[in-house]
Amino acid sequence: MSLPCTAVEPSRFRQALGHYASGITVITSRLDDEPVGFTCQSFYSVSMSPPLVSFSVMSNSASYPKIRQAGRFAVNILACGQHDLSNQFARRGTDKWHGVQWQVSPLGNPIIRDSLHWLDCEIHAEHPAGDHLIVIGEVKAVSLQAAAAATPLLYFKGQYCNLAAQGAF
Repeated sequence: MSLPCTAVEPSRFRQALGHYASGITVITSRLDDEPVGFTCQSFYSVSMSPPLVSFSVMSNSASYPKIRQAGRFAVNILACGQHDLSNQFARRGTDKWHGVQWQVSPLGNPIIRDSLHWLDCEIHAEHPAGDHLIVIGEVKAVSLQAAAAATPLLYFKGQYCNLAAQGAF
């Protein structure tokens, strides 16, 4: 016997997805020497050959049109302890780059200092999906910045968290 299919309420949908832990990234680019970026937790790998990754961004994002115009982006994977940085890049209408130290990637994208790792990408494809855009990037460079003991910043049930210091099973 199957369960009844009912309309999905947005608040219940959001609550259900909140039970899926995700890593936190900051997607960055530069247009006319101006750095742009936003916090993104909907990031994932797509393909090994060629190396492709993807992220989703709201269709009405103020940052993404500049990234699209640049044609390239970096994925800065945040480390545990960088939750203030995540919050800073999640805000609209503020100077997201105030106090942020960064350097330029091989493709010209901002790489945020002390990120766990980064990937340097060119935009490969873009697909509309509801109120978001799915952006696929071809990875052109990768850097494993941090020490092996570093852990990623995670988001779960509406709050930041980290991995327990336990071995794999």
